[in-house]
Amino acid sequence: MKHPTTRWFTLITTFILIAALLSGCFPESPEQISARATVAALSEQVAALQGEHTEDMGFVELPAGAPADAPAADVVYTLTTGSEGTSLVFIGVGGEIDGVVNPTLTASPGQTVQIRLVNGQPVEHDLRIDEFNAETGSVFAEGEEALITFHVMEGGVYAYYCSIPGHRAAGMEGLLQVGTASAEEAGGVSVIQNPANLPGPLGDRGPQLVQVELTAREVEATLADGTTYKFFTFDGVVPGPFIRARVGDTVEITLNNASESAFIHSIDLHSVTGPGGGAVHTQVQPGESKVFTFQALNPGIYVYHCATASHAHHIQSGMYGLILIEPEGGLPPVDREFYVMQGEVYTAEPYGTPGLLTFDHEAMLDERPEYFIFNGAAAALTTEENGLHAEVGETVRIFFGVAGPNFTSSFHVIGEIFDRVYSYGSITSPPITDVQTVSVAPGGATIVEFEVQVPGTYILVDHALSRLERGLVGLLFVSGEDQPDIFSAGPANP
Repeated sequence: MKHPTTRWFTLITTFILIAALLSGCFPESPEQISARATVAALSEQVAALQGEHTEDMGFVELPAGAPADAPAADVVYTLTTGSEGTSLVFIGVGGEIDGVVNPTLTASPGQTVQIRLVNGQPVEHDLRIDEFNAETGSVFAEGEEALITFHVMEGGVYAYYCSIPGHRAAGMEGLLQVGTASAEEAGGVSVIQNPANLPGPLGDRGPQLVQVELTAREVEATLADGTTYKFFTFDGVVPGPFIRARVGDTVEITLNNASESAFIHSIDLHSVTGPGGGAVHTQVQPGESKVFTFQALNPGIYVYHCATASHAHHIQSGMYGLILIEPEGGLPPVDREFYVMQGEVYTAEPYGTPGLLTFDHEAMLDERPEYFIFNGAAAALTTEENGLHAEVGETVRIFFGVAGPNFTSSFHVIGEIFDRVYSYGSITSPPITDVQTVSVAPGGATIVEFEVQVPGTYILVDHALSRLERGLVGLLFVSGEDQPDIFSAGPANP
């Protein structure tokens, strides 16, 4: 419901300013006395209008069943808009939230909550909480304020956010926790795969037996802040473990299915030459295990995934990973290697809904994902813990795969150029050079390499950039000395 909060707030503020000007230290002239009386009369009219249009203004919004005599506000918060690095944020003002970025606000069921929004930037912002039909309307000028007051009847975790296009994805989102959050509301365990978690290069060793053991686990885990989802995983992480072998190796795969699983699971490795990529031998019931063996005949970077019907359901739920078959002699050395995969999640609930979300089969068939993710969660690779890290002068290699099940990725690192790209994951063909963006199909993978030459924060995206606003973003943090001969602010030196 739209509320003309800003119109009334501006009117009231204007009257207050006029009154303040008229109440200075100078003796009042007859004109000032008359004007002050006019302001008083107008103020009374505004107060009457407030009483008549409380619901329209959005100052107090009481859902059905709320007590008619609810107090104006039991809990009061002030948030200002601002920025932190490249992100837009809300910042708490006063009390325990003072200076906290996107603070978690708390209240008890039955209380009335008031949030004052102060615009700290000369750009448009607002604040919304969908479940309570609470919205401030837009604030435009720096220092402009808006106010919402609403009643909370039920416990839960609810998202507040800026609804201006792009702002929520840029970081303007926090949580309102009403009552004590349950485990699922507070967020489940993490299934995020750290991008630096992969085995090292094999070098020039000869062929050997490589034994890999994986366990299919169904895990309720964090999908986004305040939001959980029932993931299907290999070893409890998304993507599953990075598997590394070399051409000529004999690879033995053991797949266990946890006894608490509700589904049959399997594995299909695109590096396998044989029916089903191994899936025909690994349809594993809960509590059971199966084994199969294959010869690594073709070097390359390959996707693996669950291949139990519905295949797309199991894949979008997190059952995928990468396997690298190195060529004889291995890959050229680099300073850093990273492991990143892109996926989709199809939920019945809209993006940003708090609590435990449910799978929507029809949305999957219609190819309408609510979330796009790197490595197991929305914005998973944007934290200091799970972001990519390198130093100026180092060479970086990213093994990048797309699980899908439906969408092709246009993988791009903002502010970098790929020195080498191994197209379609082929490492026996010469890499192409000087590439800005690489297209990777569902079930496909590639390898990109580049030297980081300038310090700063680089953003990993699918250049179908609307997907960033559904969680698809990662960060590469590069430390080191500035390189003004390559990149600097201001005009060129003469």
